[in-house]
Amino acid sequence: MLNKTFGLAIAATAATVALSGQALARDQIRIVGSSTVFPFSTTVAETFGNKGKFKTPVVESTGSGGGLKLFCAGAGDDTPDITNASRRIKKSEIEKCAAAGITEITEVKIGFDGIVIANAKEAAPLELTKKEIFLALAKQIPVNGKLVDNPNKTWKDVDPSFPDTKIEVLGPPPTSGTRDAFVELAMEGGAEEFDMLKALKKSDSKAFTVAAQAIREDGAYIEAGENDNLIVQKLVANHDAFGIFGYSFLEQNADHLQGSTVEGVSPTFENISDGKYGISRSLYFYVKDAHVGKVPGIMEYIAEFTSEDAFGEFGYLAEKGLIPLAEAQRDKVRKDAMALAPLKLM
Repeated sequence: MLNKTFGLAIAATAATVALSGQALARDQIRIVGSSTVFPFSTTVAETFGNKGKFKTPVVESTGSGGGLKLFCAGAGDDTPDITNASRRIKKSEIEKCAAAGITEITEVKIGFDGIVIANAKEAAPLELTKKEIFLALAKQIPVNGKLVDNPNKTWKDVDPSFPDTKIEVLGPPPTSGTRDAFVELAMEGGAEEFDMLKALKKSDSKAFTVAAQAIREDGAYIEAGENDNLIVQKLVANHDAFGIFGYSFLEQNADHLQGSTVEGVSPTFENISDGKYGISRSLYFYVKDAHVGKVPGIMEYIAEFTSEDAFGEFGYLAEKGLIPLAEAQRDKVRKDAMALAPLKLM
């Protein structure tokens, strides 16, 4: 088990020592991280700032991986206080934080989100399986018992019932938590449908992960950066294209976009919340405990985010597309967050 000491008997860095002895010069919370969590965090920040006691936090969309890299760079005025993530922090990231003197981190789970494969409403929808997602987007696919460069150029190549249009999917870059979750939940799930890859998983799990998670680089998959709104705009302009992003962006653009079904299940609020939709994940933010009490308002921001008014069943974040946690889980998250409970990875 990893806890806040992370089993490391290391001295605090100079930055941490300096931080503990004096207040930071900054009087405004700085938040980085996930593009999926960004609209939720921004809404909370604006509500928090409008109450007038503290300045509105600055929120940047850097991607989950990019945010954690900035967060783990050290403690001090030039580093963020909070990072948003659309996946859990990794053991390797905890170790990087610890090496930089960040040994006390609080994890706050805020709710759930589904990853959708969407296109313009004017275009034909797709009813996809995870296997078909893999056949469309994997860098290599099994053919006659061997892994070969993906030969599928059109959706019709993937399945004869699909339209004869070029495979063109806009999605997040490797720094994105959405990308991490998509390759784990959708691509790996699809890879396991092939006997050859299923056997590889048993014999060499690392080789399986490489094969299952590698996305093609021949133009069929287009990295569209961390700006999900830009993907939405491109889908509206190009009816042959599909995009990969969080459910909240689909809900906010429901007049123009539609989500593909996956394994016969539509990406709806209800289907994600009850676990029926197969490409869903938890969302988080992480707090640098060393900054609490140094940068004004961090605890109050946490209290606002974990309030029933915000992340509750009928809170203002549900209106933005966040899938709420169950009531008992919300209560525990709130209690642990306000106590700055130790981060634990099982």
